[in-house]
Amino acid sequence: MAATAKWYGQAQIKAYSKEIDWLNDTIKVMLCTSSYTPDQDTHVYKDVSVTNEVAGDGYTAGGATLASKTLAYDAGTNITKFDAADTVWAASTITARYAVIYDDTPESNKPLLGYVDFGEDEVSTSTDFTIRWSSDGVLKITTQ
Repeated sequence: MAATAKWYGQAQIKAYSKEIDWLNDTIKVMLCTSSYTPDQDTHVYKDVSVTNEVAGDGYTAGGATLASKTLAYDAGTNITKFDAADTVWAASTITARYAVIYDDTPESNKPLLGYVDFGEDEVSTSTDFTIRWSSDGVLKITTQ
């Protein structure tokens, strides 16, 4: 599945106040069921706002760490791209509607960055559950 994430509203404030460091912190993506409803305006921290994480064979609570993270600005498109390698839960049995991206480095108050709404439940049964991040990156900012 190709995935384009949306920002949580407070994520950039958290980044500019040095609460989030994309390149140096442990950034994770966790999966949630359709019982979770993302709220861009009011959800700020994983510990407080995110509910209904999936459970299943091949999935570890808290999700997967994003690997090979990069941060780049393209002057031609005015896009700052927050990118990482595609995320795979191997040989898993999972049903997920959302993927939530967050900073796992703080002991508590783990800031939310963004989320993906798959549009419907995505199901894997003893197969790889893969998030293929957009060619524009996991998250992006367009400079106006």
